[in-house]
Amino acid sequence: MSGGLLVAGTTSDAGKSVLTAGICRWLHRKGVRVAPFKAQNMSNNSAVVVGPDGRGGEIGRAQAMQAAACGLAPDLRFNPVLLKPGSDLASQVVLLGEAVDTITAGTFRQLRPRLAETAYAALAELRATYDVVVCEGAGSPAEINLRAGDYVNMGLARHANLPTIVVGDIDRGGVFASMFGTVALLDPEDQALIAGFVINKFRGDLGLLQPGLDMLRHVTGRPTYGVVPWALDLWLDAEDSLAYGRVLGRPAAPRGTEWLDVAVVRLPRISNATDVEALATEPGVRVRLTVEPAELAAADLVVLPGSKSTVADLAWLRETGLADAVAAHVAAGKPLLGLCGGFQMLGRAIHDPVESRQGSVPGLGMLPIEITFDPRKTVRQSVGTAHGGLPVRGYEIHHGYVSHADPTLAPLLTGADGAGEGAVLGAVHGTHWHGAFESDQFRRWFLTEAARLAGRTGFQVAPDTSFAAARERSLDLLGDLVEEHLDTDALWRLVESGPPAGLPFIPPGPPPS
Repeated sequence: MSGGLLVAGTTSDAGKSVLTAGICRWLHRKGVRVAPFKAQNMSNNSAVVVGPDGRGGEIGRAQAMQAAACGLAPDLRFNPVLLKPGSDLASQVVLLGEAVDTITAGTFRQLRPRLAETAYAALAELRATYDVVVCEGAGSPAEINLRAGDYVNMGLARHANLPTIVVGDIDRGGVFASMFGTVALLDPEDQALIAGFVINKFRGDLGLLQPGLDMLRHVTGRPTYGVVPWALDLWLDAEDSLAYGRVLGRPAAPRGTEWLDVAVVRLPRISNATDVEALATEPGVRVRLTVEPAELAAADLVVLPGSKSTVADLAWLRETGLADAVAAHVAAGKPLLGLCGGFQMLGRAIHDPVESRQGSVPGLGMLPIEITFDPRKTVRQSVGTAHGGLPVRGYEIHHGYVSHADPTLAPLLTGADGAGEGAVLGAVHGTHWHGAFESDQFRRWFLTEAARLAGRTGFQVAPDTSFAAARERSLDLLGDLVEEHLDTDALWRLVESGPPAGLPFIPPGPPPS
């Protein structure tokens, strides 16, 4: 068979990514050869995939997570178009893994036909390879101002005749109005593909919800395929940094007598913030994102994460007083960690004719290095060791590189080629590698060292925490939620048979042209 399904949403962060992953996991456990697909993603959270030519390329991190739910290695075709915002007006375009352009809203219109053609071709290849492809939409299909050039929501559904389900987040309120409005704003041809709804993040008595479900079916002629309950344990691999709350996950009680408090600066253009999720899986480690200087003062470990706009976010640090708070933290002898863009900020100078085009600007001056930006983007998976041979795996996505360093500066990591990577100077640590803390032994060593530097002598790492196992538990939980709370027989009929016939048109639809 060559079945397909589109998971659309009433809004961004309605639950499309996790529902897509859950459906993928359910089908995978049934023995179905299933793959994920998102025609176009806009996110600064990306994963590195090795393409057919052996070169590294990028896809949205959510599609890498969905691939794991399918039991597959990530594939560049799972997310053929990735837009990485560098400002409110411009985004880098990554096409089949390779950065090809930087666009604005105006120039996007000229590039859009090429992007759509690439996305449609990738979907066709996947449908020829797998039994089922579960597609994820972007934002809302009712962004009617963008419908004419859409190739990720109803444009994709109409191109491939995909039955579409609409997921809404009831925790935000207004879910019934947003579901009805989503359908009613679409034209008849699009409405004919909207098969029904899924409600996400429900807390309470399902009986109290039933009258609303009944009325939604009455006014739209479409069923609700299920109501997914709120699940506190679903926080790994967030699609968007906006999905983060102040504290990541559900911190388990410490194994020792003290907690380790980690403050992650929430940069305006934060990138691959999922790095710190691995720290949050450890018992006794409380990880929170913050923009408050006072919270840095109270933290044991401060993290400067990755950034899609290193120079602009560095200026923001200074404007908000956070740079002074970071300096005070280091002056007190407490540990600081810089990751990728955050690492670049720690140097003496940044020379950037590429990303910000601001030339040379002073860094925070906490490491004796200088960073220079190159038009060529480093995108690769990395393997190496740390601290006397601890195995480390990670990945790199950056334009900046260390162009000058004090020769006596100690590296944080050693690559497979024997070259040092990153830096350690006193309590200051930095690396270009993302994902390194998913390596359990390295994470335990680093947290132990951070606790020592912070004076948390009662903190103790757990010897048995496995980040890979935590991710698998999360994916299995998604599959369980789909199996237990959705009408999977009805979903299978959609996948197998396509959009139901005779779905009613809900006025008003778009105005006559």
